[in-house]
Amino acid sequence: MSTSSTDEPVTDHGGGLVRVRLDIAYDGTALHGWARQPALRTVQGELELALTTVLRHDVDLTVAGRTDAGVHATGQVAHLDLPTALWHQHEPKLLRRLRGVLPGDVSVTGARVAADGFDARFAALARHYAYRLTDAPSGPPPLRRADTVGWPRTVDVPAMRVAAALLLGQHDFAAFCRRREGATTIRVLQELDVQRDDDLVTVSASADAFCHSMVRSLVGALLAVGERRRPPGWPAGLLARTSRADDVPVAPAGGLTLLAVDYPPDDQLAARTLVTRARRDA
Repeated sequence: MSTSSTDEPVTDHGGGLVRVRLDIAYDGTALHGWARQPALRTVQGELELALTTVLRHDVDLTVAGRTDAGVHATGQVAHLDLPTALWHQHEPKLLRRLRGVLPGDVSVTGARVAADGFDARFAALARHYAYRLTDAPSGPPPLRRADTVGWPRTVDVPAMRVAAALLLGQHDFAAFCRRREGATTIRVLQELDVQRDDDLVTVSASADAFCHSMVRSLVGALLAVGERRRPPGWPAGLLARTSRADDVPVAPAGGLTLLAVDYPPDDQLAARTLVTRARRDA
């Protein structure tokens, strides 16, 4: 997850700055994750370049949750703070103009003034992901090859569902995370389920937040169960560890998509931001 461009939400009080919420989608196949990196194509880098070009004003985006290289999104959320007059000048044609300068694998699907207290990162209640794979002998359908991983072996979905249920709730997920300095690995896993539709297997995961590589590591652990290389209780047994478990495989990035980010009602945004900041700083 990204750091905020300002410490406190910015709203319009008859001038000055206004906070703008962006809804974003991208095909992560050729992108090196969210965060800007020198000489590499990233989602943040492409968006900030396009916004700066259209607005003729430097911008700094704060995102709901960073995604890794190769991961996709249909419901990513970010915010930026703009001079009020500049926003009113560009708002009517902003999406169309961004479409003209953004590459085809990144899209801004919505832009609007955020409610008081909105922070794309700290006000979020939950992030929702889906991981798609197929164990069909022929591999993924050609039109879904970007977001669906072809798995070489048939997987036992009922066993994966049993394993997934044991991971729900608040835990220290250090075994499933690549630790970042100063970042907590305690998370509330609200949903983890596995469904089969013919040859398509979808793992749905929702949490208050996910740490680095957590979703792909959870999927990798469930796949080890699905292939019957591990018993259903094995992933939950790893929760006792306080550091990354080297025996947990990380599923390929291309099957993972950020679907949506949930926020509280407008009158609860500021309170949610304060609570989340305190928790992350603890």
